[in-house]
Amino acid sequence: MARLPRLSVAGQVHHIIHRGNNRQPVFADDQDRQAFLDSLREASVLHGLAVHAYVLMDNHIHLLVTPRTDDSLSKAMQTLGRRYVSSYNRRHGRSGTLWEGRFRGAVIESGRYFLTAMRYIELNPVRAGWVNRADDWRWSSATHHLGGKRDPLVTDHPLYWGLGNTPFDREASYRAALDQGLGESEIRAITEAATKGWALGSAEFLQSLAQMTSRPLVARKRGRPRKIVDSNLSPKIKEENPNDCKKETDPF
Repeated sequence: MARLPRLSVAGQVHHIIHRGNNRQPVFADDQDRQAFLDSLREASVLHGLAVHAYVLMDNHIHLLVTPRTDDSLSKAMQTLGRRYVSSYNRRHGRSGTLWEGRFRGAVIESGRYFLTAMRYIELNPVRAGWVNRADDWRWSSATHHLGGKRDPLVTDHPLYWGLGNTPFDREASYRAALDQGLGESEIRAITEAATKGWALGSAEFLQSLAQMTSRPLVARKRGRPRKIVDSNLSPKIKEENPNDCKKETDPF
């Protein structure tokens, strides 16, 4: 089965996951992590990619971004890959690939899922059992959103600003949201959308996206399409075709 083209839509929020090849670590130490963030900042500025949230784990990364143009995301990730892998290989005396093929991602409906996706990303170290609170992990945007430091990589989304009229109000509101955590259904929905490349949002959101791309936005249902019985068929025809009528009326 042919691989679907990546879905990238200008002005829409995207959740990105990029994993190490064979799930191997992509960071050996904090120097690598800082080099990655420096490369990400350079690539995002160069290609018009707003980074709203991020987390660096040992063998994968998560990003929440908005591309300025349809190709901003792919160009920024290509530039990031070249710069970071080159420096990582040179520093560690290795060669070859570091990442597991191309990155994965999903377009998400910002009004419905942005803050949920942001919490999903910044709570990764907590779910992994590495820290007790999101801002205890240095290598994410949680410290920025909770007022611990100003991160030059992060572009605050209007929905984050809408959490309060002052920095203190926003930080307190977001802290409460992080402390609340996420439900299993929320985690599953966000994970599956990003790993499988489907859009995540309401029917209205998906309909609006469909007008921008011919690419499928959600997984197709398995099995053959259900046939519709023609109510105008005469009883005689139905009697002559009993097997056909059964196929039409049996649900799949």
